[in-house]
Amino acid sequence: MDLYAGSSPTLCCPSRAAGRVTYFYRQGQWQCPCPCQWQCQCPCQCQRQCQRQCQCRGPWVGLAFLGLRSYNWPSVTVRFYKYEGLGNDFLIIERDDLADVQLTTEQAIALCDRHLGVGADGVLVLDVSAPSMHVINSDGSVPEMCGNGIRCAALHLARRAGQKSLQVGIDTVTGPQPCRVESHGRSGSVIVQMRGASLSPADIGVQSETPWVDEPLRVANHDLHITAVSMGNPHAVIFDDVGDARFEIGDALQHDPRFPNGVNAGFVSEREGNAMQLDVLERGAGWTQACGTGAAAAAVAAAETGRSKRGEPLSIRLPGGILTITPREIGQPVEMKGPARFVFQGEIDL
Repeated sequence: MDLYAGSSPTLCCPSRAAGRVTYFYRQGQWQCPCPCQWQCQCPCQCQRQCQRQCQCRGPWVGLAFLGLRSYNWPSVTVRFYKYEGLGNDFLIIERDDLADVQLTTEQAIALCDRHLGVGADGVLVLDVSAPSMHVINSDGSVPEMCGNGIRCAALHLARRAGQKSLQVGIDTVTGPQPCRVESHGRSGSVIVQMRGASLSPADIGVQSETPWVDEPLRVANHDLHITAVSMGNPHAVIFDDVGDARFEIGDALQHDPRFPNGVNAGFVSEREGNAMQLDVLERGAGWTQACGTGAAAAAVAAAETGRSKRGEPLSIRLPGGILTITPREIGQPVEMKGPARFVFQGEIDL
């Protein structure tokens, strides 16, 4: 094997050279050490081919044990925008800034790391020209929908357009979500017409033949009543007063085989009139300051169990602040109103 031992040949994009990767040069071509084994004239081209054609996704360190020389790897410098909605924080990356590079799960996890990265509950990859949002949680999982995230995305679109008021539909895995933004510089109020709720076990991903509405269940040695709701993603809402036992119950629910795809666990307490306190253990993000779809699911569950009336706004108090949710008939849009705020922006090499 003819390994390249001298200085590396000129790269096609030396200005992007950053980071290090184990690579080798054989028979006049660079050889990718990942399983796809692409051969090309320079690592830049090889990286693009790898990311399109195989699942290795880097970092390419597979030949490090052979003692082969490491060369500078051409990375991509990406601009990010930090936003938060009631303390639920996100990094927005515009799809055009990624060019033809796909953001990997590992990169998203690294970006969200609060000690070694920028820090966030998730990454939102946002298409600005044809508004759509792809969410990656801080653990690398991909949720179907994110209520706080879509408010941040809508505010970003308004700021990018330089408009104080904006109506925009943002496409998600669960379908388009109409948003109305009232921007006040760095912050704004956003109303989202979220997709209609469903109680269908098939939509929720719960192993049951009938809907769960105050369904009596025993979880972690606690007798509970659970209402299962889909807001495009699955939620289990509990109105029982469990206190600090919610930490144990929430973890047990997320690993309960009756929810094979996992579930967001919402615990309602301190109900008074049309106001309630809500704590949510989110799939992929843990206990968060706020959960938009969780608040919507709790409002729907309250209406379906007779604890409130359909069509009446509910004030949902979360650790990070208040969301106003108006549930309607099952299948009809659920209105969410809440704040979003731009925090800062920066650039990082991927």
